[in-house]
Parts: sequence; C-alpha cells; structure tokens
Amino acid sequence: MNKLFSIGFWNTVARFILRNRPLILIIIAAITVFFGMQWKNMRFTYTEANLLPDDHEVNLQYSEFLSHFGEEGNLIVLGIKDSTLFTPSKFTAWDQLSKDLQKSDEVALSLSVGNLQKLEKRKDTTGFKMVPVLKDSIFSEETLKKYKYELFNKLPFYNGLVYSPNKKSVRTAIYLKKDIVNTPARKDFIDKVLIPRIHEFEETTGIKVHASGMPYIRTLNSQNIIDEIGMFIGAALLVTSLIFFFFFRSWRATFISMCTVIIGVMWAFGILGLLHYEITVLTALIPPLIIVIGIPNCIFLINKYQQEIKQHGNQAKSLQRVIAKVGNATLMTNVTTASGFATFILTNSQLLKEFGIVASINIIAIFLLSLFIIPIVYSYMEIPKYKHLKHLNKGWINDFVNWMEAMVRHRRIAIYVSAVILLCASIIGMYNIKISGSIIEDMPQKAEFYKDIRFFEKEYNGIMPLEILVDTKRPKGVMKLATLKRMDELQEYITEIPEFSKPLSAVELVKYSKQAYYNNNPEYYQLPNSQERTFLLSYAKNSSQDTNLLSSYIDSTGQFARITAFMVDTETERYDRIEEDLNAKIAKIFPKERYNVTLTGKALVFQKGTKYLVNNLIISLSLAIFLIALFMAWMFRSLRMILISLIPNLLPLIITAGLMGFLGVPIKPSTILVFSIAFGISVDDTIHFLAKYRQELIANNWRIKKSVYAALRETGVSMFYTSIVLFFGFSVFTISSFGGTVALGALVSATLLFAMLSNLLLLPSLLLSLEKSIANKETFKQPALKIIPDKDEENEDEDEENIEGSN
Repeated sequence: MNKLFSIGFWNTVARFILRNRPLILIIIAAITVFFGMQWKNMRFTYTEANLLPDDHEVNLQYSEFLSHFGEEGNLIVLGIKDSTLFTPSKFTAWDQLSKDLQKSDEVALSLSVGNLQKLEKRKDTTGFKMVPVLKDSIFSEETLKKYKYELFNKLPFYNGLVYSPNKKSVRTAIYLKKDIVNTPARKDFIDKVLIPRIHEFEETTGIKVHASGMPYIRTLNSQNIIDEIGMFIGAALLVTSLIFFFFFRSWRATFISMCTVIIGVMWAFGILGLLHYEITVLTALIPPLIIVIGIPNCIFLINKYQQEIKQHGNQAKSLQRVIAKVGNATLMTNVTTASGFATFILTNSQLLKEFGIVASINIIAIFLLSLFIIPIVYSYMEIPKYKHLKHLNKGWINDFVNWMEAMVRHRRIAIYVSAVILLCASIIGMYNIKISGSIIEDMPQKAEFYKDIRFFEKEYNGIMPLEILVDTKRPKGVMKLATLKRMDELQEYITEIPEFSKPLSAVELVKYSKQAYYNNNPEYYQLPNSQERTFLLSYAKNSSQDTNLLSSYIDSTGQFARITAFMVDTETERYDRIEEDLNAKIAKIFPKERYNVTLTGKALVFQKGTKYLVNNLIISLSLAIFLIALFMAWMFRSLRMILISLIPNLLPLIITAGLMGFLGVPIKPSTILVFSIAFGISVDDTIHFLAKYRQELIANNWRIKKSVYAALRETGVSMFYTSIVLFFGFSVFTISSFGGTVALGALVSATLLFAMLSNLLLLPSLLLSLEKSIANKETFKQPALKIIPDKDEENEDEDEENIEGSN
C-alpha cells in the first residue's frame, strides 16, 4: 500500500493523464453524453418524503390503514369567505365551478353547497334515500335565503365539512380518484384544470378563492422545489465564479473551474436517472453540493499550478507536481467527505440510503473530473502571465496570513479562552434546540398556498389529516351500538382539543340517519338508543346501496372503521403531548382484548419520520467522525494527532448547534444535514494542513515551530480561498422562499467560517502547545500514506522530459 500511494505511483498517474489527454477528454465527453441521456429517467416525487424504513411499526400501521380504506390524502378543498356568496349570480358561478371540476376524469366526487344532498325516509319501504337540498336549478334571492338558513341550522352533518363552525365561510370538497393521487395525473389536473378554473371564477365574481388539501399542497410545494433547484445551481455558479475570479483574476481559471463543476452537476442528474431514484427533499441538495465540493478541488489544483509556475516557470514540471502532490491530498479529502455521506447507506431509511449512495458516488466523480480536466486543459494553454499570478502577492492576503501567524505565535492563550467561551455558550444553546416534525413549516411562507393553509386552519381548524383505525376484531363489529358509543366518546374528546377539527366517522352518519328518521329535526342529530338501534340500522341497511355513505368510513367486512380529524400545524412537543393523551384516552375507552386502535395518517408518519431521521443522522455523524478518525490513524499513526485533528472540526459543529438553540432554528429534515455537510467539508482543510505540516516536519528535521508556520503560510491562502467561496456559495440558499433551505444555507455558511478560523488558528496553536508530546519521531511515526510527498523528486526530471516530448 505504501508503494501504491508513493511518489512513484502518482508520477505514473501524472504521466498517464498528460500523455493520454485526447483520449481522456473523449471518454469524459462520452460519459457526459451517456449521463445526459439518463436524464429522461429522472422522476420527481409525488408523495411526502417517507423518512421511515418500510418495516417500521408506524409504516406498517399506515399500510394496514391504506389496505382497508385506500389513499387518504385525496381531498382538495376550495374555500371562500364572502357575505355576498348567497346571491344568484355568485352562487351560480360557485356551483358551476364545482360542476366543471366534477366532469374531470381525475375527480371521483365534488361536494359543494350547490349539490348537497340530505337523507329522507322512504315512504314506500323501510330505508333512506338521498335527495337534493336545493331542488331548483335556477336560484332566486328568496330560494337562497331559505337554503342558507337550512344549511347552517338544520344540517349539522355538514358542519366543518362544507361550512365553517363559525358559519362565515363555505368550501367545496373535491375528492380525487385514489389511483391518481400519487401520479403525474394529479399535477396535470391541478396545473391545467383546477388553477385556471379558479382564476376564471375569481375574475368573474371578484371573490378570493382559497385552495388547499394535501394533493394541492404537495403539488405546488414540489414545483417550488423543482424551480429552486435550477435557481440555486445558477446562483451558486454565479457567486462562486465571481469570487473565484476576484481571487485569481483569471477568466480562464474561472471558466475551467465552472465547466468542471457543471459537468459534475450533469453527472449527478445522470446518476439519479440511471439509478431511477426520485428527486426528493434530500437528493435535490446533491447538485448544489457538487458545486460546493468541486470548487475547492479546483482552487487547490489551480493555486498549486500557479505557485509552481511562479517558482520555476516550467509548465511540464508544474503540471507533474500538481497531479503528484495535490492530487493525492485532494483524493484523501474527497474520500473522507464521501465516507461521511456514505454512512447514510447503513441506515434503514430508503430515503437516506439513496441520498448517501448518490452523494458519495458524485463526490468521487467530481474529484476525478477535477484531477483530469484542469491539468489537461492547462497543458493546452499558454503559461499563465504575470497578471494571473499577482493574486499570490496580494497585500491583503499577506496581511491576513501575517495576522494568523501573529495570533498563533503570540495570542495562543486568547485563542484557547475564546474557544472555551464559545464552547460553553454553545452547550447552553444546545439545550434550547427543538425538533420540528411539521409538514408545512419549511414551505414558502409568502406563497399563496401557504396563506391558504393558514386560512383553513383559522376557519376549519386544520388541513393535515390524522386517521384513527378502529379494529373491532370481529366482522360487522363497527355497527354495534357499544362500538359506536365508544367512538363517539373518543370523538367528543378530540373535539375538545383546540388543534383538531370536528372528527368524521360512521358515528356522524348514524347520527344523521336518526335525524333523517325524525323528519330531519336537528335536535335528533345523535346516536340512537338501544330501542331505536334495531329499526334505524334496518333503514340504513336497506338504503346502503342507494346512499353509499358508510363505505368511506367502514370497510367491506364491517370490522374496521376510521375516524378522520384534521389538525392545525402543531409544534412537535405539543403534538407529542396530544398523542400521549390520545393514546391514554383510547386505552381507557377501547379495551385491548376487544379492540385494536391505532393512530396513523400522513401527519403522524411525517412526525415520526423526522424523529427517526434525527436519530439516524446522529448515528451517521458519529460513524462519520469515527471513520475519519480511522483515516487520520492510518495516515499519521498517532493517537494524539487524531484527537488534535478532530477538535477544530467538532468545535464548529457545537457552535452551530448552539446558534440553532439561541436563534430558535429547530432540528428538522432540512437543517439536520448541516452537521454532516459541514463536518465532511471542514475536515478537508485539516487534512491539507496536517499533510503539509508533516512534510515540513521531515524537511526541517522535526523543528516544530518552523514547520507549523511554514504549513500555515502555504496552506492558509488556499484554505482561505476555499472557505470564502464555500461561505458565499452556501449563502445563495438564503434567497430561497423555503425557511428550511434558508436555515440550511446560513448555518452551513456560518459553520464553514468557524471551521476555517478553527483550522487556521486553533489547530496550529494546539500543535505548538503540545509540540513535545506529538512531534517526536516516537509518537509521530512514519505514516502509512504519504499524502503530500516528501522533497524527494526522484525521476522527476525524466518525467518532465517525457511529458514535454508528448506535447
């Protein structure tokens, strides 16, 4: 293994690359075309990100619910709050909107104030029939006035379903066909039918329509994510290219780097398509990540090339040394970064596995692209002119390096005190971090559909479905009066919880049947007593084929029932208390020996998934730290060096966690990745610094101070460049309309800034303070891997001649 990564090996790699330049470029172009052809296989997810493994108990319970009642997130609601609705022209327009939508193939049922039906007793037999509440097709002022009174005062079944509890707004319920809810047909219906028809109604009547429901929210939110992927890639390229040019003052260096990362982004999309993975909330982060991780590779390679040109002006020797020296170090930094992301593959979550696979593959791919493209392209170009090298002598850069050296030389106590103060403050802040499992928290708060969500929360107490599955453990057990009474008791308890809307279940239908039997007197909207039960259920049985009311809430066997409630966006801690109280109430009402009752639904699955993600990412981050510590052990063969190298990388993570606590940024799917991303990138600087430090130790015969300052001066500029590019590169995410994306960008930027200062100030300070215990030959043994080769330039002259001959 020593020979494999020796200077001879990397000289061989350099010769291979520079002697086969046309072939390598053709291969890269062919692979890029191949991946471009795979773009057609990319799929955008049409469901919420399921963060739980398939065999998780919560997923199994949700799957059981779906097996009995099918897709539950198929409801779209259109709401209006306007006192003039019950006038002929506007009511007709609202009714026509519902009828037009009902004609669409994607719609199973449309329930609106214009087409409501009510139960009536049959006169010819024992049973009920459904009759229209509004029998006239032409609406008059008087007809609508009477209808409004009947709806709000005599039809309690529609309270919370069609009209709001405060009776100031009404809504139309559109039930999509369940087999198209998670397909592209849903998006086509919303984009091409629903939204244009809503706009037409608004222009005609001047009434504002509020649209919501899980299919609608998911469609518009997914479209926002798709739109922002392109925006972030463009913004990241623009910002990083401007900063890159500001540092290097070379259009061609900037252009070459941008082309390299663009090819990397194309490969990332191609790999997603090749593997047939969906673009989810996590995999959507990969293309911008490729830019972020690829640019430092370009900076280290180009900066080394320009330093070599400035030193001796020999292009062949410069390209040789760029590949042989920086290539090896860059390989290890990319391997450690890829290893950090690869730890997600070991989790049980399919979403995390896919993210880990694609991210780790693409990180290695962008390394190879950088290693091949930059030296090859520069080999075809003229030697950089003096103006392209002036940035190496910039006064402010030298001032910055001098400041770092002065701080490390004379202010180490101040550095340690500052680090300890930040550590203590951050630990205090960490105790204030909260976990958020909200589905809508990360959605763009300025978007119309987000405002509509708040409208329905205010008027109808929520839009996020919570399902309760009741298993009576025997066929036809649901319609037993004892079961109905237990369900009614639970529903009354749920109604008292302010975060929930009025629940819907078979209980409401049975209550409505009793009201219908007593000539629709609303005073009889209640469960039947034991005497009434027999003939009321016989009525319901005889009319079941005509009304089909029970099929949505009782399965075909009569053994399973569902209770559906909608909830407002709720903080995780409050939701946990509600869930705990609900389960306690359920256990009290439904004896376990007779009933099996479970809470489920998309809102609950997402809440549980967020907690699972947090636990898994903590494990993944710990595993990443362990793996990187193993890399350090393999490279430096020194336990003390492992500890010293981890300290400046863990401190920024703790500081970021403290900032999240103080700023009220919760842990959620969009922000938990901050730690893995930042740690994987910041440790690269540590590897570069320690690699150069070890090289200087050997060259300077183990003189610690001279070696530290030399390493600080040579690597400090590149580390500063890369950190600033990364800082502003991630900062572009703050222009997002998604709160989670803004937090992700700001937190990663801050973490990388702290990491740069930590690696440039704290790390060399530790090396100097502990010099006697870490830098002697006994404790700092010959490494298994020469990250940056020693001063031995064996066979280099011969290699230069060979490369020049190939040119």
